[in-house]
Amino acid sequence: MSKGQQPTTDPTKMGVGRSIAVLTSGGDAQGMNAAVRATVRVGIYTGAKVFFVHEGYQGLVDGGEYIRPATWESVSMMLQLGGTVIGSARCKDFRSREGRMKAACNLVKLGITNLCVIGGDGSLTGANQFRTEWSGLLAELVRAGKITEAEAKKSSHLNIVGMVGSIDNDFCGTDMTIGTDSALHRIIEVVDAITTTAQSHQRTFILEVMGRHCGYLALVTALACGADWVFIPEMPPDEDWENHLCRRLADQRARGSRLNVIIVAEGAMARDGKLISSEQIKKLVTDRLGFDTRTTILGHVQRGGTPSAFDRILGSRMGVEAVMALLEATPETPACVVSLSGNQAIRLPLMECVQVTKDVTAAMAEGRFEDAIKLRGKSFENNWNTYKLLGHINPPDVKSNINVAIMNIGAPCAGMNAAVRAAVRMGIIQGHNMLAISDGFDGLAEGQIEPITWTSVSGWTGKGGSMLGTKRSLPSKMLEEISQNIAKFNIHALVIIGGFEAYVGGLELVQAREKYEEMCIPMVVIPATVSNNVPGSDFSIGADTALNTITSTCDRIKQSAAGTKRRVFIVETMGGYCGYLATMAGLAAGADVAYIFEEKFSIKDLEVNVEHLVEKMKTTVKRGLILRNEKSNANYTTDFIFNLYSEEGKGVFDCRKNVLGHMQQGGTPTPFDRNFGTKMGAKSVLWLTDKLKECYRHGRIFANTPDSACVLGMRKRALTFQPLAELKEDTDFEHRIPKTQWWMKIRPIMKILAKYDIMLDTYEHVDMEHLIKKRTPVMK
Repeated sequence: MSKGQQPTTDPTKMGVGRSIAVLTSGGDAQGMNAAVRATVRVGIYTGAKVFFVHEGYQGLVDGGEYIRPATWESVSMMLQLGGTVIGSARCKDFRSREGRMKAACNLVKLGITNLCVIGGDGSLTGANQFRTEWSGLLAELVRAGKITEAEAKKSSHLNIVGMVGSIDNDFCGTDMTIGTDSALHRIIEVVDAITTTAQSHQRTFILEVMGRHCGYLALVTALACGADWVFIPEMPPDEDWENHLCRRLADQRARGSRLNVIIVAEGAMARDGKLISSEQIKKLVTDRLGFDTRTTILGHVQRGGTPSAFDRILGSRMGVEAVMALLEATPETPACVVSLSGNQAIRLPLMECVQVTKDVTAAMAEGRFEDAIKLRGKSFENNWNTYKLLGHINPPDVKSNINVAIMNIGAPCAGMNAAVRAAVRMGIIQGHNMLAISDGFDGLAEGQIEPITWTSVSGWTGKGGSMLGTKRSLPSKMLEEISQNIAKFNIHALVIIGGFEAYVGGLELVQAREKYEEMCIPMVVIPATVSNNVPGSDFSIGADTALNTITSTCDRIKQSAAGTKRRVFIVETMGGYCGYLATMAGLAAGADVAYIFEEKFSIKDLEVNVEHLVEKMKTTVKRGLILRNEKSNANYTTDFIFNLYSEEGKGVFDCRKNVLGHMQQGGTPTPFDRNFGTKMGAKSVLWLTDKLKECYRHGRIFANTPDSACVLGMRKRALTFQPLAELKEDTDFEHRIPKTQWWMKIRPIMKILAKYDIMLDTYEHVDMEHLIKKRTPVMK
C-alpha cells in the first residue's frame, strides 16, 4: 500500500503469480475475521492466489483439506462474527522441527511463499523461527526426496507478516491489538450492570478481568468506570496496601458513595511476587470493614461476542497493510508486524517487538516496575498516570484560590460527562474551585453557574448525553453579559467541551479579548461531537459511540436480508457535512458504498454503483448496503437515491431505506469514549494550571496570547494543544469541517473490500520503524 512503489507499479498486478496463506493461531480475539477478510480480498485484488489455513499451525502441519483456496465470496458476512471462522488451535507438532518440516513441505507443494499470521507473541515468534529455518528445512526435504530441486528453488524464500490478535493488549509496539477494544466492551457492559445492583444494596464489588501478564484491560476498565482501586501485574501496590485500600473504601462511603468497585487483573501480584486473588481482597474488605462484598470473575465472556467497530476497522486496515508488506518484502526485509500507533498504520520488526514484550516480563520479575510501565508503551503509561492522578491523591489542604469553570456546548454526545468528571476532579486535586455552567453560553450569560464538587460527579463516566445541559447558541450576541459574569463569579479559566460550536464559540471569545479584558483568561476546547468535525483533532469524544451504534444497526439490517435475498439497504447517517461516520461505518459494516460531501459524486457514479450491485446479485452474496451522509449532496437526497436504486434494480433487487436519526447521539459511552474523555478532561486542567502560572502578573491573571486559548486534540500519535487562532486556516466554516481530514486516506480500502477496481495510490506509504530507540533509556 505504498507510494514507495514506483508510480509504474500497478497494485492490481503486484501479486500476480504469487500465493498468500492466512492463519489464525493461539487464543481467539474479536476482529480476527475482519483481518482475515481484508487479507483475502486485498490479496485477490493484487492478483495473488490466497489460501485459508484452518485450525492454525496444526492445519499447516497436517496440510491436505486444512489448506484451501479462499474466494471473494468465502469471506462474506464474516465481519460481524466474533472469534475466528477459520479456527485456531494450540499446536505442539509445530514446536518440533519435524512438524515444521511437514508444514514447509505442504506450503512448497502449493507454491505458497507468503504467510500472514494473526495471533499473539507466541504465534508470531513461531512464525519467525519457521522463516529463519526455511532454507534448512527445504534442503532436508530435497535430501529426503519429498520435494524436487526445482520446487525448492521456486520457493527459496518465505515472507512472514504478523498481525497481533490478543484481547490482553500485551504486545509491545502496538497501541491496540485486535480484540482488545471488544473485550473492553464486554467488561464495561458487565460493570454497568453490576453498578446498578451494587448501588441498590450499598455493596462493594470486586471484578476480576483477564490479563495474566498484562494489566491493560484492568487499567482501562478502572479508568472507564471510575473504580476505587485497580490491581495490575506491572505495578504491584505498596507494602501497606491493605490499610490504604480499606481507608480509601471507608473514605468513599463517608463521602456518600453507595458503592465501591475494585478491578483485579488475573495476574495481579504483591511486591513479593505472590498473587493477589479476588477472594483474598474480599476477605480483607469483609473482615476489616464489614462491607457487603461480592466478587465476579468474568472469564471467557471477554473473548466472546461481536467485534466492536474499532476492532473491525483495525482488523481491516491491518489486513490491507499486511498484504502490501508481504508483496513489498525482499529476502533482506526482517519479518514484520503491522500495527497501529495513534491512527497511523505502522510496520515494526517482529522480533524487536517480541524482545520488548519479553523485557517487560523480565522487568516485572526483577521488581523494576517503573521500567515495566514504560516498556509497555506511551499509551499504557498515559493511562497509568491518569489513573494515579484521579484515583490516588487526596485533595490538598491548601487551596489555589483559582476558579475554573466548565461548560458543554452544541449537541450532546456520549463521553461528555466523563470529560467533565475528570476535569472537575483534576481541578480539585490541583486545589482549584470548580464551577459548572449549565446550558452552554446561555447559562454563562444568564449566570447559571454553581460550584461542582468531587462527589457531585460520581458515576458520571458511564452516563450518556450531557449532565450539565448544553445548547448550540454562540456567544457573539451576549458578550456583554458573559464578560460581566466572568468578572462577577471571578472565573480565571474556562474548559469548553463540545462540537463545532464549542470551537467557533472559543474563537469568538478570543476575538472579543480586544474589547473585553474579562475574556483574557486561559481557555481550552475539548472536541466532543458524534460528527468528528472539530479542527485540531483526529478524533472527538462521542464519535466512537455513534460509530458502534450505526455499525450494530447495520448488522441487524443486513441480517434481516439473510432470508429474503436480493435486497439493498440505503442507510442515512448523521455527521452534518462531515463524512467520518458514513466512511468508518461503511468500513466496519462492510458497505458497498458510502456517499459523503467531501468526495463529490455525480449521476455517472450512482449509475456505476447500481451496475456494481446488479453484478453482485449474480454471485452468492445477494444483499447490498449503501450509506449516505445526511448532507452529502443537496439534490441527491436519501429519497432520490432510494428511488433511483429501486427503479434501476427492478427485477434484480428491491430496496429499503433507513434514516438512523438521533439514536446516534444517545446511549451509554463506549470504553474508548469514556477513556478518551477522562484523559482529555484531566490533561486540559493540568495544562490550564500551567498556563495560569504563566499568565499571573501583578496579582492578577491576564492571558491574551494566541497560545492561551487552545484546542486539545489527538494528532496522529499524541494529545496536543493547538491555538484556536492558528486552526482558522484549516477550517471550512461554511460546511463546518476541517479542510484536511486523515480518514479520507482510508476510503480506498472500503472500495477495494467492496470489489471496486480503483488504484491505491492515494494511500500513505508505510515504512518499517524501530522500537529499539524507545527502549534505550530504560535499559541502563
